[in-house]
Amino acid sequence: MDVTEFRKRGKEMVDYVADYLEKIEKRQVYPDVEPGYLRPLIPDSAPEEPERFEDILKDVENIIMPGVTHWHSPYFFAYFPTANSFPALLADMLSGGIGCIGFSWASSPACTELETVMLDWLGKMINLPPPFLAGKDGEGGGVIQSTASEATLVALLAARTKAIDRVQSENAKLTQGDIIGQLVAYTSDQAHSSVEKDGLIAGVKIKQIATDDTFAVCGSALREVIDKDKAAGLIPFFFCATLGTTTCCSFDKLLELGPICNEENIWMHIDAAYAGSSFICPEFRYLLNGVEFADSFNFNPHKWLLVNFDCSTMWVKKRADLTCAFKIDPVYLKHDHQESGLITDYRHWQIPLGRRFRSLKMWFVFRMYGVKGLQEYIRKHVRLAHEFKDLVLQDDRFEICADVILGLVCFRLKDSCAFTAAWAGRNSAAETLPIIAGKNL
Repeated sequence: MDVTEFRKRGKEMVDYVADYLEKIEKRQVYPDVEPGYLRPLIPDSAPEEPERFEDILKDVENIIMPGVTHWHSPYFFAYFPTANSFPALLADMLSGGIGCIGFSWASSPACTELETVMLDWLGKMINLPPPFLAGKDGEGGGVIQSTASEATLVALLAARTKAIDRVQSENAKLTQGDIIGQLVAYTSDQAHSSVEKDGLIAGVKIKQIATDDTFAVCGSALREVIDKDKAAGLIPFFFCATLGTTTCCSFDKLLELGPICNEENIWMHIDAAYAGSSFICPEFRYLLNGVEFADSFNFNPHKWLLVNFDCSTMWVKKRADLTCAFKIDPVYLKHDHQESGLITDYRHWQIPLGRRFRSLKMWFVFRMYGVKGLQEYIRKHVRLAHEFKDLVLQDDRFEICADVILGLVCFRLKDSCAFTAAWAGRNSAAETLPIIAGKNL
């Protein structure tokens, strides 16, 4: 494919994507295929000779689309909302076209510097405390991770390194293995399963803290577990608070939890994967009160802020906590400006080395919607959720199971859980996926 054909085919692909999104409501949301459907439809091995673009695009429609779950359909109500917008798609095209691998400032200065500025923009949009912003000479700053799962893992590993260094400074006879065996991390019993998985990867104990009648972790519950563990010779070092839990969009009580974590030298990470986007609206910013006690904070613009996947934004108060944990500096990655203190090398902030030019998506979306446009987008979803809640309450067969704060409505039939599950399964087999958690109203 030369540049002339690329221009032609590129325009055709834009038209195909535009048609797909414009008419997506006409497609069946959940694919009617069985596992293994695809293999018999394509050859066993790659073609020896080039094939025509027209044939490939035809196969996209005839082979790929029948197996696609259409997350952006207006009839999709499962899992969580996934953001998308035309500005973000255009920025992704540009990112792919530039094709830089922005692991260091020198590998593409604009890739690094735009990300730093965009994370400051977004941090100011949600009124993060100044220590989380990079600014011109701040100690903190933001980074784009792939997912909230990865952001939590990065925070957990950094906290582990910091805890090991602290304990060894107090008792040099203890080995790293000795200390890791004593470390214990905490999270809510409503936290996303990825937090538990991160603990498995990091090789540390993770304990779930029981929640109260609002499905939130309160200070007294955390204090009780910490005191028992310290008495048993364990070393509490990490707590992952959740703002907007997956199960019911509950909010851990940061104003109670934060002072305890600070007092006990426990790294507090806040996972607000879904709910964080709403904090750009002043009326929802109170949900983030207490973030000033945290060491790190994360949410996913790719869930609810019109930036397509993947774009998970993470901030830390002290970026040295990350760079001390992940810094490996072989000679082939060194460059003239790395010791100047004026630039960021994001390879020291993450698990992978390479990274895409993802901040372009944020730049395009923020400029083309503006803060006011994004706020209205969030407010519309919340209004629809409350409207749906009111409709549910008008039907005596149903009840609301948890407070409706943002865009998630949890409801059930006034009968056994088994009956509710059977009802949801019967509906999912018809037209859509289960509509128990309607975040994407």
